[in-house]
Amino acid sequence: MLAHLDNLTKPRGSLGKLETYCIKLAGIQNQVPPQIAKKGIYVFAGDQGIVEEGVSLYPPEVTYQMVLNMLSGGAGINALAKGTGWEVIAVDAGVKGEFPPDEELPAGNRFIRAKIGNGCRNFYKTSAMNPEDVSKTLEQGKRLADDAQEQGYDLVAIGDLGIGNTSTAAAMLIAAGFSPDEMVDRGTGIDQKRLEHKKRIIQEGVALRKPAQTGEAIIEQLGSFDLGMMSGFILGLAGKGIGCVLDGFPVSAAAYIAAMINPQVKEFLFAGHQSKVLGHRPILDKLGLSPIVSLDMHLGEGTGAVIGGYIIELAVLAARTMASFSQAQVSGSDILEEKY
Repeated sequence: MLAHLDNLTKPRGSLGKLETYCIKLAGIQNQVPPQIAKKGIYVFAGDQGIVEEGVSLYPPEVTYQMVLNMLSGGAGINALAKGTGWEVIAVDAGVKGEFPPDEELPAGNRFIRAKIGNGCRNFYKTSAMNPEDVSKTLEQGKRLADDAQEQGYDLVAIGDLGIGNTSTAAAMLIAAGFSPDEMVDRGTGIDQKRLEHKKRIIQEGVALRKPAQTGEAIIEQLGSFDLGMMSGFILGLAGKGIGCVLDGFPVSAAAYIAAMINPQVKEFLFAGHQSKVLGHRPILDKLGLSPIVSLDMHLGEGTGAVIGGYIIELAVLAARTMASFSQAQVSGSDILEEKY
């Protein structure tokens, strides 16, 4: 891939990180140059039992309401995905309540009913799920990776939607060895008093559950259906030749857990952006991923991922459509390089 890029009508390396993204995606797809003809953003929605402890600014019913808003095209991800050419796939991984039949839902965006249960349990009081739920959640995620392949996506992104999911993500990461001071943040915008309460609840919950240092055990004791399904989705993408762009803190937490189960998944992951959420950068550093953009975003829904993924697409477009030196009848790269 590097030889292909160096033969384009530009000084060697002059597209900087765009060339790095092209090289990585070419390795994932095993083709030079890589291609992005079709891409989809899977937004995993689920309710978190831990919201019973008052760790979030919003009530849990907002998760259900925001899924309907997304299906109606009114969410932030709808606007940004439309502008950058992504198909939006909303996934009900574990939202409380039943959604209307497909024929009653607005047309335009895909909706996948993958519900494992009506929200996970409150990890402050008991394990978040049982071992059977963990298996179902991971397997459902892997089936969605099969769906991505069947849809013909060359690139996918992952988004999250769930009130309280930053608490779930923080708990999982603390159990995996991260510092609580790094991982617990304001989430939806809670004040200092509630932030201190949130940190105490999460730390005590992790101490009560004491999961083994395996990805599956952490999901069982402290996870949720949506984050667990994201981990399964990433695990299921292995060997499929599809690049995967991560969004913010909850999605990256799920990716970290997936990498605990299979470290090789890091090879096809991209960090779409660096979220404003406190704990996001430490996770990316541990995963060995450099964020494509840093825009102080913390909306979730995959909004940062589609922006970062679009930049990858621009890199691929340059690699596929720029003329070579011979095609453009321009002197060789060694001569051109001397002029810059």
